[in-house]
Amino acid sequence: MADPEKDADASANGALKTGKAHGEDREGPSSADSAAGNKPGGREAVKGSDQGEESRRPQHNGKASPGDTAPGNGQARGSGKRRRRRRRGKGGKSAKGQAAQQQSADSQQPQHLNGSRAPQPQQRGREGNKDGQQRFWKPKRHHGKGPLYAALDLGTNNCRLLVAMPTRPGQFRVVDAFSRIVRLGEGLGARGELSEAAMDRAVEALKVCADKMDSRPVRRHRLIATEACRAARNGSEFLDRVKEETGLDLEIVNRETEARLAVSGCSSLVGRETDGVVLFDIGGGSSEIAAIDLSGSRSNRLANHIAAWTSLPVGVVTLSERHGGRDVTAQIFADMVDEVSGLLEDFACPEIPGCSGSPNGVFHLLGTSGTVTTLAGVHLDLPRYDRRRVDGLWLSSNDVDRMTQKLLSWDFEARSSNPCIGSDRADLVLAGCAILEAIRRRWPSERLRVADRGLREGLLTEMMAADGIWRRGRGRRNQFKRPSGQGHRRGPRPGEGGGNR
Repeated sequence: MADPEKDADASANGALKTGKAHGEDREGPSSADSAAGNKPGGREAVKGSDQGEESRRPQHNGKASPGDTAPGNGQARGSGKRRRRRRRGKGGKSAKGQAAQQQSADSQQPQHLNGSRAPQPQQRGREGNKDGQQRFWKPKRHHGKGPLYAALDLGTNNCRLLVAMPTRPGQFRVVDAFSRIVRLGEGLGARGELSEAAMDRAVEALKVCADKMDSRPVRRHRLIATEACRAARNGSEFLDRVKEETGLDLEIVNRETEARLAVSGCSSLVGRETDGVVLFDIGGGSSEIAAIDLSGSRSNRLANHIAAWTSLPVGVVTLSERHGGRDVTAQIFADMVDEVSGLLEDFACPEIPGCSGSPNGVFHLLGTSGTVTTLAGVHLDLPRYDRRRVDGLWLSSNDVDRMTQKLLSWDFEARSSNPCIGSDRADLVLAGCAILEAIRRRWPSERLRVADRGLREGLLTEMMAADGIWRRGRGRRNQFKRPSGQGHRRGPRPGEGGGNR
């Protein structure tokens, strides 16, 4: 499903992506981290423990350094920051006392036969995981003024995580994000089950997500799995393995929920002047489509205006595996479009204001997927993917036609070398263009709006709304209080009990 980074106070459905191509670890710590005081090299990164602080001070056989004079003798001892720490009781001992304490601690540590200090076991911390392997920098604590929410989407092609803090009504600020292509549904259409290699890739990505959630005081979360786990015979067994190895308890959502979340995640990209929208989310194993009628009185929640929805059992992974995504000729592309068009014929969609059958009203398409964001990046000729320039971009019908023909004219190597496609998507992008073409034929429109957001943003929006975070007059103390007894990874989800999937 849709793809990634953003600056502070992004829209309530904003995602966070770095400038990397559509590949592994496309998302990382946001610029919001720096604003919250969590940037590397900041105070938390250098503060250290008392023992670490002592190791940086000059010592002479357990005695105070000549440069360190006792307080009150008229000479400055150390920096002003160090003096303030002593006043707060964080290092008030003299250098002699600290040296003695250090020597006492050293004497209690196990020694090798050669007298050297035994190595200490690695622990999970800011710069490593429980195996002692450095993975990424993680802030020590959250410095924001609001609660944190986490949303994870494990799809057929991608594993994505967002951690965000609510801000103004209907909006939130992304604190951390992660996205990695795992291709969980690789070979699913032929075998009917998830392969061991695909499950291993997904578990490794989920371990990174678990570490990111561990590093922050997440108040509430929702972790979902979509089409790959829905369709696979061993989907439930795989999620049991995920829970055992990562501690994350994922739930498999149905297609209707997936369509509703996609709509909720893109609500801020539908203007007040719009009368009708067809929103689509081209995923790896399925494609969700929602027809939205806004001609009557409009509520604050776009999902309340869904007139009809459908979920096609085809996505970029499944379609490319059936027809071949590496060497795509014009005939192969036409065959893929015909297959998707045949599936759309079974969808009994009501008349949407402003669409072809109803000329009165403002109508447009709204696409949230890696396919449309890729087309937007190629259209802008970006040297590297930039979410801030892609999210919310308008493409005309001629723009889409031109970009599709350009991709068809490129071979696999040319598509792989494009920074907005990359080798991970080079064999999938034309299958996504075929699904898009079938949708455009069913609902012709002169305008297509690109959304670099989707299920995660919908999950965050619904959780925050259910908690009443944006209600007027709600007390700030209660608003930011974590529910008693609820951990950051195992609490009940909004509107639900503490049950599993």
